[in-house]
Amino acid sequence: MKNTLHWTTGLLAALLALGAGAQEATIRKNLAERLPQLPAINEVSKTPIPGLFEIRVNDNDIYYTDAEGNYLIQGSLIDVRQRRNLTEERVEKLLAIDFSSLPLKDAFTVVRGNGQRKMAIFSDPNCGYCKRIERDLARLDNVTIHVFLYPVLGPGSTEKSRLVWCSRDRAKAWLDLMLKEQMPTAAACDTAPIARNLAFGQKHKIQGTPTLLFADGSRVPGAVDAGQIEKQLAATTR
Repeated sequence: MKNTLHWTTGLLAALLALGAGAQEATIRKNLAERLPQLPAINEVSKTPIPGLFEIRVNDNDIYYTDAEGNYLIQGSLIDVRQRRNLTEERVEKLLAIDFSSLPLKDAFTVVRGNGQRKMAIFSDPNCGYCKRIERDLARLDNVTIHVFLYPVLGPGSTEKSRLVWCSRDRAKAWLDLMLKEQMPTAAACDTAPIARNLAFGQKHKIQGTPTLLFADGSRVPGAVDAGQIEKQLAATTR
């Protein structure tokens, strides 16, 4: 009896998997034929709504469709009972960056207190919000901040980033520039790390500055205050 039950359960699982595979194939085929401009589909997965499927393209762009690929929906899927934006949560998960994979050789560090807590920031020296957040970061204690120069606001940002990177004490040059408006002394060095930061950010869709990264892989775009950063650090160092 047990063997029969196990065999039946296994057969049912196989049939369900086969059906799911056929359904995914139908969605992929129909959307490719009907929307040739749609990027290649990375993944098709079920949503909590029966008959509605998530379509993932460009690694982390989310759309929704029906089982036949007749319709394509762009927008947020909201769970109104739990008051959760499921699309936003999904994208945040897809955009998470493994902290251990950060190319720290292309950053410099600012250490405060014992430096036990870890975070990183992608920042542009001409970004007003970046200057504001540096004032809040200065209020943190027991933290190591890996600063990635990310000059996305034009040639002036690139030049200031180069001066900071080529300074003997990069952390001091950065803080003097951002907090005191003191320009670093001119110097020359290999600035390939700045170009690599831009490539890394483009790959991981870091689209603005400042962007904060935390030990659990989560990211927070935009200027947030010290209290919010403290809360995020506490959540990721438990």
